Amino acid sequence: MGEADNTATKKPAKANKGFTDEERAAMRERVKEQKASAAREDGERDVLEKIAAMSPPDRAMAERLHAIITASAPDLSPKTWYGMPAYARDGQIVCFFQPAEKFKTRYATLGFNDRANLDDGGMWPVAFALKELTATEEAKIAALVKQAVS
Repeated sequence: MGEADNTATKKPAKANKGFTDEERAAMRERVKEQKASAAREDGERDVLEKIAAMSPPDRAMAERLHAIITASAPDLSPKTWYGMPAYARDGQIVCFFQPAEKFKTRYATLGFNDRANLDDGGMWPVAFALKELTATEEAKIAALVKQAVS
């Protein structure tokens, strides 16, 4: 006897009734989008809760900063960072608000981490003391946030 003929035992190819590679890829992308959306919503809720718990002067400033930052850089995701409102890109903090009451200081701070594109020569500021927010300061903050995410 010679080698067995496998052609008789092979099953005919069935029509693929499952999802195509493209459909599976699209579903994976949708799951990522839903997770990112849920994470962003959770982060924003956490930030708004932290802001609501602040003393009135810090709360007013944090509410304005939240509005300015989310309008200036809608791609940043709000989240808390060491219990402070912060804004991240790809999970990395770009900027944050430190209320004055956090460490019992005389002013609040708007800070930028190394992910912020604020480089200007060999030295540049990464934290700003905030005593009040006028239209002038708000315009500067909006410009800084836009630059930070550029």
